[in-house]
Amino acid sequence: MATSTRARVGTYALLTMTVAAVFNFRNVINNSVSIGLASAPSFFFATLLYFLPYTLIIAEFVVLNKDSESGDYRWIKTSLGGRWAFLGAFSYWFVNLFYFASLLPIILVYASYAFWGQERVFSQTAITIISIAVFAVATWVSTKGATWIGKVTNVGATLMMAMSFAFVILTGGALLGGLEPATPITVGAMAPDTSTFATTWAFLGTLAWIIQGVGGAESVGVYINDLRGGVKAFIRTIIFAGLMIGLLYAVASLLMTVFVPAGELTYSDGIFQTMGGLGAHLGLGSGLVNRVVGLVMLAATLGSLLMWTATPVKIFFSEIPGGIFGKRLVELNENGVPWRAAWLQFLIVVPILIIPALGSDSIDGLLQIVINMTAATALIPPLFIYLAYFFFRKNYDAVPRDFRVGSRSFGMGMAAFMMVIFSFVFVTGTLPYGQEAWLTLVYNIGGVVIFIGGAYIVYARYIRRLRARDPQGAAAELTATAAALVEADDQD
Repeated sequence: MATSTRARVGTYALLTMTVAAVFNFRNVINNSVSIGLASAPSFFFATLLYFLPYTLIIAEFVVLNKDSESGDYRWIKTSLGGRWAFLGAFSYWFVNLFYFASLLPIILVYASYAFWGQERVFSQTAITIISIAVFAVATWVSTKGATWIGKVTNVGATLMMAMSFAFVILTGGALLGGLEPATPITVGAMAPDTSTFATTWAFLGTLAWIIQGVGGAESVGVYINDLRGGVKAFIRTIIFAGLMIGLLYAVASLLMTVFVPAGELTYSDGIFQTMGGLGAHLGLGSGLVNRVVGLVMLAATLGSLLMWTATPVKIFFSEIPGGIFGKRLVELNENGVPWRAAWLQFLIVVPILIIPALGSDSIDGLLQIVINMTAATALIPPLFIYLAYFFFRKNYDAVPRDFRVGSRSFGMGMAAFMMVIFSFVFVTGTLPYGQEAWLTLVYNIGGVVIFIGGAYIVYARYIRRLRARDPQGAAAELTATAAALVEADDQD
């Protein structure tokens, strides 16, 4: 399909799509609930040590694969070949299947505040049915491509950024005006609680969620062919977005307990507690504040839902060999979206939405389960990318490109450092302290083993059949694409 027939999006649309994919005030709330003011320096260091380097690495991979529809898959294949690319893209898609279990129920919370000014109590059956219906609509819209998604994210992300900046400015102004914070903001309060094994382990596990919270930059890489201005515009926009998002996360986390004492925030209502405190300080009624915040969060979350409905499908299905699942499943529509795969994703997510509800008695309980479940697995896809980047700089650094992150040794060292850190955080995030053993075994461990193992078996079967009929094709599929770029450069 000719990409020239597609509508194009501008840099602001890309910025809002990045914000929709990466930034959400809810991430600030989740981590403030878990570890209090310690989340502020954690977000700051996560931005410096993870998000910015990760963003630069993605920019370099985008330069190398300007015509890619899948992003992640092609980036990993650049240095590791088809097998690892398939597993990396599959892990990205697989991880985000579970993310929907945390994203969809919270939409009900925001909708109830937007329409009624307070949280309505829904039964678990109602939560599940409405979540499935919302996801069906999001799946349909996501098949319409970047222009449709961009229209929704423009509204939601713009409102989210405006509300976040307003919170930071107004709360900072209140402090400068002499307001005493509900919980004092001190260096001691920002230090993690390491007094016991349980609190130390809980903090380390929360780091997995914080790193996941500042992640998502790879999601917009799949829309490089839809962007006016091409690679240069992409690099400028994504780096600016990274700096802005990291700063917002850190500062907002620092101000979380100005109006609400530490320990009183909840996962589902935390943002309304915080904004309600600010509104009361400004003399605004709680009903008005709740409706405005609910509307903003609803719009932003719907934009985020569209991004995460479309992106994993494009990453996994848009460029994998047709012989793995069949050409009809990976066929792209006129918008560059594998639409049949999008509906397959919908069918797979339905039971994932149903099963966690069996282990909780409220939205807040459900969110606690899926936050633990999603945090650790969300680190798997970045590990593949860092691994791919390490071996690209090690083996193929001679490939000519318009953008690179430092010298060869610097790039390798950065990737190696992050792989070590992530491996440690992955273990602590996979085994959250205090969670029921069956949930940990079924979701955090069992799900990863079964799905990743199944993907490996599927790909091994494909390669075995391909070798039987086309040995050269199988060898080419397993070979890093950068090898051909080096060879072509040598011939020139």
